[in-house]
Amino acid sequence: MIVVFVLLFLFFNTVDRRKWLTILISLILTPFAYFYVFYPFINIISSYHHQKYFNSEAWIDKPALRYEMIDQTIESDTLIGLSKNKIEEMLGKHEWLSWDDAKKDHDENKWNYGLGIEPGAFNNQKECAELQFKNDTLIKILNYQEEITFNKEDE
Repeated sequence: MIVVFVLLFLFFNTVDRRKWLTILISLILTPFAYFYVFYPFINIISSYHHQKYFNSEAWIDKPALRYEMIDQTIESDTLIGLSKNKIEEMLGKHEWLSWDDAKKDHDENKWNYGLGIEPGAFNNQKECAELQFKNDTLIKILNYQEEITFNKEDE
């Protein structure tokens, strides 16, 4: 707020040289300029989002907010070492399988989940996670982004 006050003071000082008047107007307008102009603008251009701990119920019930849990889940190795059955119990059935070019088929050991879209004005990517299994055990979680595509309805 101090930065906004100084900027307003400098601006109004160019309009009128009376210090008491520019300080008074700057003090009155600073909260409005901060909360209705500066703060929303910063929120639009920044990509900050809350980080949450992994919660199986929230993962299943709110798939659009999974991106809030994935960073902590990867860093803490919460799911690493669990079996496919336990993962399916905690995360639900995989949403899609990765494609294996060598087999020309889907890879049963690479499960994918959509994580939702991180908020931000210039974000054209959706978050996804790939869970890699070896011998029926989770060995790695990869977080990646895909471009958002919209299906056109046939007319």
